[in-house]
Amino acid sequence: MGQDALGRRAGTPWRRVSRRQWLAHAAALESIPLLARASFAVDAPAFPHDPFTLGVASGDPDASSVVLWTRLAPRPLEPDGGMPPEPVNVRWEMATDEAFRRVVASGIAPATPPLGHSVHVEVPGLAADRWYWYRFHAGDATSPVGRTRTCPEPGVLPQRLRFAVTSCQNYEQGLFTAYARMAQDDLDLVCHLGDYIYEYEAGRNGTVRTHAGPEITTLGGYRVRHAQYRADPLLHGMHAACPWLVTWDDHEFDNNCADDVSEETGVDATAFLERRANAYQAYYEAMPLRSASRPRGADMRLYRRTRFGDLADFLVLDTRQYRDDQPNGDRRSPLNDAAVDPARSMLGRTQKSWLCGELLTSRATWNVLAQQVMMGLVGFRKGEDPLGYSMDQWPGYATERAELLRFLRERRIANPVVLTGDIHSAWANELRVDDRRADEPPVATEFVATSLSSGGNGPERPAGLDQILADNPGVRFHNGERGYIRCEVTPAAWRSDFMVVDDVLRPGGRTFPRASFVVTAGDPRVQPA
Repeated sequence: MGQDALGRRAGTPWRRVSRRQWLAHAAALESIPLLARASFAVDAPAFPHDPFTLGVASGDPDASSVVLWTRLAPRPLEPDGGMPPEPVNVRWEMATDEAFRRVVASGIAPATPPLGHSVHVEVPGLAADRWYWYRFHAGDATSPVGRTRTCPEPGVLPQRLRFAVTSCQNYEQGLFTAYARMAQDDLDLVCHLGDYIYEYEAGRNGTVRTHAGPEITTLGGYRVRHAQYRADPLLHGMHAACPWLVTWDDHEFDNNCADDVSEETGVDATAFLERRANAYQAYYEAMPLRSASRPRGADMRLYRRTRFGDLADFLVLDTRQYRDDQPNGDRRSPLNDAAVDPARSMLGRTQKSWLCGELLTSRATWNVLAQQVMMGLVGFRKGEDPLGYSMDQWPGYATERAELLRFLRERRIANPVVLTGDIHSAWANELRVDDRRADEPPVATEFVATSLSSGGNGPERPAGLDQILADNPGVRFHNGERGYIRCEVTPAAWRSDFMVVDDVLRPGGRTFPRASFVVTAGDPRVQPA
């Protein structure tokens, strides 16, 4: 896909024009989440089927509160979930024991049609660093029981944090087998880094099962797709096991989108932002997010900070909503003038300023950037051509990347670790201001989680591995199998176990550690465990 003189992908409307066109539609869409405040609700509806088909979830914990989530959907593959067009009162309760003998908090929350009958309860006043159990009731139906926890207080240095990193779970291309093992891993958290759903039409990627319906663009379509994924028992079972930190990538909306720019030519700018508003609202409805992330039309703030005492700060980023269009027509390219253009941003000015401010005030031993696309400058060789880099990843925004790495180095940010998804393969990278200069000391560490299911079964040894390692001195590990990363963090060290599944195409696949690496506090070099 080529570019015009303004540097945008050919045939794509210019961003300023699209924003102006969008203003006529924004006011109405922005009011949608406010309608969730219903003046009346049904207390005891009669459900034709179990309304808790999508399970329960929790997320965004801090030292005194956590978000509890569910969505009423007795017929989940209908756009309205099989619910009537009226609000329903949902009772919730939280206890310190699984049998709910010691209930410490309870209440009633409305599940309303404008938010797809989803429920987001922010439970305050909880004890720090403690596990809790929770459940919901609607009419005579009771949800499955979920387990969640609060974080340790700031100023307290926990001796251990154990969490998983995952992304990219294409429903059609593989089973969610890895979640069965993840549920046995005794985790405090799960970080999901995007591509929770895929927007493609039914059958495009069909291998083991099939999406419902055409490529999704409407609010009802996005709701159904989220419901189809969440109805998977392994996925909603893992949501019930511990709190999640979530962020999106592109497939929650549209493949390789860049802010309001489509990868496709000739897309009407207003229609594209209307579609984005639909995608963002359905995402909020489906995730355990705080009200601060509630969408406003086609905008939704996902970047945020979660502190696990003084052991780890999680800075959750959004590298899709604010980025400039990918350079070089989004083709694999050398690091040319377009890729190093200092005006090109992945984060956007506001998010970048927020990130730097949060890093400067952090007291954590480990500073974790939970984000979407690979930060390592990894080049690929084709014949005698110069190394080509992915323009959808940080190499396409090379100057901003270098500025961020230079900031981490010069401000002596403690133990930065970048967590990444997107690429459907696993990597362990040492990050430098310029990764091509092996003589420079590394500044940070990057662990890239492979896909959970996208791509189907992959190779243990990717094609051209020896050449990739030879051309990219910062790459310490690369693998193409499906799975996730299990991380154990202490004040002294960070351990990443790359967990892989031997078969995601048939039930019963075995999940096991393929390789493990350790980073010592104060030294970003990646060492075999």
